[in-house]
Amino acid sequence: MDTYHAWFDLKDTSKDLEFSSHLARYLDHLKDQGKIHGYRLCRRKLGFGPPALGEFHVAIDVKDLAQLDDAFSMVATREPGIEALHAAVYSAIEDVQFGLYRDFPDANRVAARP
Repeated sequence: MDTYHAWFDLKDTSKDLEFSSHLARYLDHLKDQGKIHGYRLCRRKLGFGPPALGEFHVAIDVKDLAQLDDAFSMVATREPGIEALHAAVYSAIEDVQFGLYRDFPDANRVAARP
């Protein structure tokens, strides 16, 4: 499993629940289309965490990089349905940083032999 991470702040934190709904619609659509495996939205609690990473974090699970590429390809079409879902999310965030991680150890890593 690979996990695509995004850390960010909201432009307007008074719209946090509205943003959460927009994100769920967008990512549920990608999940329903088989483009992602799942996701999780988190918010920093009690100010704990590196300030540079922002107050919010979304982790998007994909089976592999091919599935992630399929998701990107679908969004990149800018077809009106997906574009509206994407714009409702992306237009609400700022100071975004991305990361891509994998489960470890994974099937690609051969364990050291004694």
